[in-house]
This record gives sequence, C-alpha cells and structure tokens, in this order.
Amino acid sequence: MDQERLDRINALARKAKSVGLTEEETAEQKALRREYLRDFRETLRGQIENITIVEPDGSLTPVKSLRKKK
Repeated sequence: MDQERLDRINALARKAKSVGLTEEETAEQKALRREYLRDFRETLRGQIENITIVEPDGSLTPVKSLRKKK
C-alpha cells in the first residue's frame, strides 16, 4: 500500500473523530481498511514463512514446511 492511501486512511479517521463522515467516505474508509489489512496479512505471512527454526539436534526446519495444507 502506498503512502498516499495511508494518508487518506488517516485523514478519514481524523475527520470521523471531528465532524463525521458521509456515506461515501464511510464506504471508502472501509474499502481502504480492507485493502490495508489484506496487504498487512500478506506481508506478515511472507515474513513468517521465511523463518527457519533451529531444532535441538541442530537441524533446520523452514516454517513454510510446517504450514498446514488447506
């Protein structure tokens, strides 16, 4: 998510606290928040999958291989 969209989320949040939002702005805010959370989860999942666990016997186990199949 680019900085422009993050700034818009913050501007809408400030406006909601001060004067309130119109229906269109509320819908825009919800859509931006969904997009932000989707991107956040995707980034976090990628970081977690790149972690490698060092087992007590010294072997390495990638977290990606421990993930349950859906």
